[in-house]
Amino acid sequence: MFTGIVEHIGTVEFIESRPDGPNAGGRITVHAPTLAPTLSVSQSVAVNGCCLTVVSLTKKSFSADLSGETVRKTSFGAEPRVLIAGAMVNLEQPLTAGKEFGGHFVLGHVDTTGRVARLEREGESWRLAVEVPQDFARYVVPQGSITIDGISLTVARWTNHIAEIAIIPYTYAHTNLCERKFGDAVNLEGDVLGKYIEQHLEAGKGGSQPGSGISLECLLSQGF
Repeated sequence: MFTGIVEHIGTVEFIESRPDGPNAGGRITVHAPTLAPTLSVSQSVAVNGCCLTVVSLTKKSFSADLSGETVRKTSFGAEPRVLIAGAMVNLEQPLTAGKEFGGHFVLGHVDTTGRVARLEREGESWRLAVEVPQDFARYVVPQGSITIDGISLTVARWTNHIAEIAIIPYTYAHTNLCERKFGDAVNLEGDVLGKYIEQHLEAGKGGSQPGSGISLECLLSQGF
């Protein structure tokens, strides 16, 4: 589990991704001299919000295998390619006991990709707008949490399948957002709490699930 607080920035040294066919999958190698010395083989690390397993290491870089599912659902296989040699990636190690929880619950299980619709400067800050797919829209809530390329962010405005986020100067300068441009694919992960509520409601077909005590009416009465 992660928090969506980006700890390190790496750059892609090598990436091979095949979204379809019997050999779907690939591998990525990330140059991360500030992070690699603290990693070990078999450890998890979030790369642009996608939880990957370290399979090999050097003093300054690490490599991870990509499953076919990962390539298909994330920006690792999106066209046009965003992740190419030299591209910046956001990196975060898993949450550990006693570590400050500064973002929100992030699993590193990317739901889908969105597309950058706008990235404009607003005074000292920035305004990021991301177009999200129809089937992900139910997880977007104004003033709610969303993970974009592994960054824990808050939705400032939500309209016509466009999520707008206010980006502070620190986040812009210390993540890969400074490289993003119109049309770029970004990884999206919805708030896991909302997913569990959705599952309970669907299991009960909008009514009360036996033994759960959860219903749409119950949630509304409690202010959700």
